[in-house]
Amino acid sequence: MLCKSMMRIFSTNHLLSNWFSNAMLQNRAVTPLKNNLHATSILMGIAALPLVATPVRALEVQINPQKPLLGDTISVIMNLDNSTRSSNVTVTSGKDTYPAYEIAPNKYRAFIPTTPLEKPGGRTIKIDAGGESKNIPIQVGSRKFTVQRINLPPGKAGVSATKYELQRATEFRAVRSPEKLWSSTFLKPSQARMSTPYGVRRYYNGKFANDYYHRGLDFAGGNGSPVVAPAAGRVVLVGTVSQGFRVHGNVIGVDHGQGVASIFMHLSKILVKEGDIVKPGQLIGKIGATGASTGPHLHWGLYVNGKSINPMPWLNVSVE
Repeated sequence: MLCKSMMRIFSTNHLLSNWFSNAMLQNRAVTPLKNNLHATSILMGIAALPLVATPVRALEVQINPQKPLLGDTISVIMNLDNSTRSSNVTVTSGKDTYPAYEIAPNKYRAFIPTTPLEKPGGRTIKIDAGGESKNIPIQVGSRKFTVQRINLPPGKAGVSATKYELQRATEFRAVRSPEKLWSSTFLKPSQARMSTPYGVRRYYNGKFANDYYHRGLDFAGGNGSPVVAPAAGRVVLVGTVSQGFRVHGNVIGVDHGQGVASIFMHLSKILVKEGDIVKPGQLIGKIGATGASTGPHLHWGLYVNGKSINPMPWLNVSVE
């Protein structure tokens, strides 16, 4: 019985083996054709799929500070991708257009100055770069500026600037050299006590000075105290009382590059000449009381694109 059963199992396995072998032989002939048809179907399916363009962020913009106040310098930094590299980058706010400088490959920066004479509130920064435009809304907050009453002594009350003085001051504010000369936070130009902050509104001998604000910081140093350059730059203005600088007094103007410039007023002594390149901390003059001044002090003004801005942030943060 066992032998007959084994023979039946062997016979069954033999038949199955023959069937499987024949099926494999037939499949070998059919499989290449099936594979070719399958591959063709896949390719046709891919070709039929709609092409979806992935959006590329060609222009990225960073605004600093994010919550500016009147008197602040608004820094607009723009990053372009390699395919949209362009030297034609413009930044506009209101009616004014501000120069944009390339500070790294495909990276540009523009400064927008704000002053106490402007109104706080919303404004729009328009950027055009690499064929792409962006409108960025920002809010400029108000800042409370104190009011001072100044009594000028006889001979200095109502002193007006000479035509030559005004001309040279206008030329100084218009300087826009393309090279960035500063490299870090600015230094205080004097170690004396700061007596008057930026933005103060004033009455002179009882009369309010319309459209006036204190365009800088005052340092109450003694006569002859040192004045140093707050950052690297090129001397573009040297003026004296004898030349007609009746308001500024003996004055030095330093261009730090890319629309940033410092002015130092009421000096007793000037130790540089126009065209000199100065380094941070270099002695450039000495405190005095020349021009429209009630006593020995240094007036340091910092200008950005022709407007006097608050120098304090530049002393605390390295501006790119």
